Amino acid sequence: MFPPHRYYYLHNFQRALAWVSDRYADLLDAGERRFLGDFQVLPQASQALMVRMLMRRGPWFRASRLVYEEIASTPDAAAPLRALGWLDADAPMTLDELFALHTKPELCRLFVDAPVKPAARKADLLEALRARHDAPQPYAAWNPAADEPVWRVTVGDLCERFRLMFFGNLYQDWSEFVLADLGVFQYETVPFEASSRAFQTRADVDGYLALHACRAALEEGAELDALLQAVEGCASQNPWLEKRRAKVLLRIGQACERAQDWPAAQRVYERCAYPGARHRRIRVHERMARFDEALALALQAQAAPESEEESQRLARMLPRLYRGAGQGVPARAAAPALLRTDLTLPRPTEPMPVEFVTRDHLHQDDAPVHYVENALINSLFGLLCWPAVFAPLPGAFFHPFQRGPADLDAPDFHERRKALFADCLAQLDTPAYREVIWQRYAEKSGVQSPFVFWGALSDTLLAQALDCLPAAHLKLFFARLLRDVKTNRSGFPDLIRFWPAECRYELVEVKGPGDKLQDNQIRWLQYCVAHAMPVRVCHVSWREEAA
Repeated sequence: MFPPHRYYYLHNFQRALAWVSDRYADLLDAGERRFLGDFQVLPQASQALMVRMLMRRGPWFRASRLVYEEIASTPDAAAPLRALGWLDADAPMTLDELFALHTKPELCRLFVDAPVKPAARKADLLEALRARHDAPQPYAAWNPAADEPVWRVTVGDLCERFRLMFFGNLYQDWSEFVLADLGVFQYETVPFEASSRAFQTRADVDGYLALHACRAALEEGAELDALLQAVEGCASQNPWLEKRRAKVLLRIGQACERAQDWPAAQRVYERCAYPGARHRRIRVHERMARFDEALALALQAQAAPESEEESQRLARMLPRLYRGAGQGVPARAAAPALLRTDLTLPRPTEPMPVEFVTRDHLHQDDAPVHYVENALINSLFGLLCWPAVFAPLPGAFFHPFQRGPADLDAPDFHERRKALFADCLAQLDTPAYREVIWQRYAEKSGVQSPFVFWGALSDTLLAQALDCLPAAHLKLFFARLLRDVKTNRSGFPDLIRFWPAECRYELVEVKGPGDKLQDNQIRWLQYCVAHAMPVRVCHVSWREEAA
């Protein structure tokens, strides 16, 4: 008998099933309830084998590849799973699936008359055999002399559904349990009701899975009309799922643009409410030389922009659209001038990012320079506003492995927590905020957060930042972050320079030869200039040293 920890993966899977059973009992169908009951009474070795297979890439498995110390006999452990129909040795297998299970030498023994040279690659062998073997057949027909069982897992989709219901997404998997147990990841403990869950109806789960399938079909080059019809069929009253559906539509429109199918892209974007779709509609009108329509839509967007990003894009497009429509271009206000420095530095002898070279050049003992980019301001915000970010609001947290709230990118993220964020930011009006940040830095060290970059922080950096960054400037940074959390978490300048003796700082954006400012960087730089926050752009060129 192996100690219980040898079955850590099984215990984790059992915890997830219990969680789903407790919180989603009303959304489970008869087959799912039957699986939960049958799994519970299986022998431990059979449970362990099932979970091992679910955690690996399937759906086909060779028994000889399923060797685990804690499972004494793979065939014996598989017998109850076969009896339940969860493993199938007789299911039809495609040629591609056969090739995925075997090495090239093994396949050459199976297809001794294959019309390829001995030195041919496995992929060449597969292509040579496709015309002859286009029909699926049981593994025993492919390999009559097989000396081991080969099974197909038939409950993979059902267990994927359970994974989705537990995590509320399909990008997290069962390894989250292991990484948490090992201390690789630490998560904030957020109290939430037993009724807290990602999905409220079975249709929500179906809709998520259907959209996931649409996204996969897009990547595989599915036919446009069929794909659009499938996405239309995923329409939901659930705002969260509607946002996901709109994002899939945006991706379809972008695929049409890449194919230069402008009419199709226009049709897609007209149906899409995802941020950025309106801007892309304008672009497509322009590509089609429909300048009057492009200009009309651009002016409509300018009157009520969805974001600073859209305003910035429109400012660039409008002069072009006016000219295309045969109209004069109205004068526009000049953008705030950015302070610029030009540096010519020796080219480093070893490859090194230009930001690091510039940091080292500017650094002085009494004026230290740190490479921080998006890490510092986000981290200070995350530490000060920790209670607001991790507030147990309905729909924000529903399992113990969340790095942040599920609605972090939602348009109403700030609005739902407005009073909580106001309380946090009010601390900047008194000296108390420094102690609060230091305390959180100590108490929450290493705990996952969507804002705090633990690897970039240090006692020295934090001390200098709190000494040199005025509270009023922190409030300005944080206010813009909250205006559009998804977009404004990036684009900060690369470097920060401190003058501790004078309690002041400067942000420095570094651009190497041929590099240009990105849109989100320009927006942050202009914001800083508009609010008299010290910032500059440093353009670096290389000086070749004589040999």
